[in-house]
Amino acid sequence: MDTEARTTERDRSSATPMGPEEGSRFSRIPHRFAAAMSWRRTVALGAVCSVFVLLFSIFVVQPFLIPSGSMESTLRVGDRVLVNKLAYRFGSEPRRGDVVVFDGTGSFMQEAPPENPVTGLLHGAAASLGLAEPAETDFVKRVVGVGGDRVVCCDKRGRIQVNGRPLDEGYLFAGDAPSRAPFDIVVPGGTLWMMGDHRSRSRDSRDHLGEPGGGMVPVDKVIGRVDWIGWPLGRLASFPGTVAFDGVPAPGATHG
Repeated sequence: MDTEARTTERDRSSATPMGPEEGSRFSRIPHRFAAAMSWRRTVALGAVCSVFVLLFSIFVVQPFLIPSGSMESTLRVGDRVLVNKLAYRFGSEPRRGDVVVFDGTGSFMQEAPPENPVTGLLHGAAASLGLAEPAETDFVKRVVGVGGDRVVCCDKRGRIQVNGRPLDEGYLFAGDAPSRAPFDIVVPGGTLWMMGDHRSRSRDSRDHLGEPGGGMVPVDKVIGRVDWIGWPLGRLASFPGTVAFDGVPAPGATHG
């Protein structure tokens, strides 16, 4: 009987739950494993989202930080616009009045300035997300003349003419003249004549007339069209169009 009692006692003690210290030691292992897995999932999800946003920016819509006052008052310093990179991908070309972002290498700048490859890569990624100023070779201007157009400054009332038609440029910065520098050019096919809306503060096609390329921007250097203002929130809106070029005849139809 004594033997049976001792055996029963041992069996009961072995079935007793583990003490708090022993139980907590083992219970912490799955919690740590779950926390590690959760952290890894968060990092992986963040990486996937970042790659998706970057690819979307590279191929579809890119935020672009406005670095200067050359497009005032249409665009202000610090505005972030959204550039539609698909606007000219399927056969369409920039039209008069479009505001576009373009690579000015070979037109507004004869060559890109040298930079550290690593720094350049990081800056390019930040610029693609609208977190940093764009590359020095990227510009935002308004298309005033397309291939074949004759653009002249100015008529007797000080207005720019395109193919003999004077422009009523309501988007110009208040008090600015359409241009203080006279010119009379014909835009070669496949290129664009670009001007800023704040003419007195814009270095544009006028400033590069005597350089190789004559200030004309090749169509294939256009990155995309500005379609929206995305920041600040108070200015959130689709980009305003213009009627300034309505009624401009086709190239060669009229030469006033």
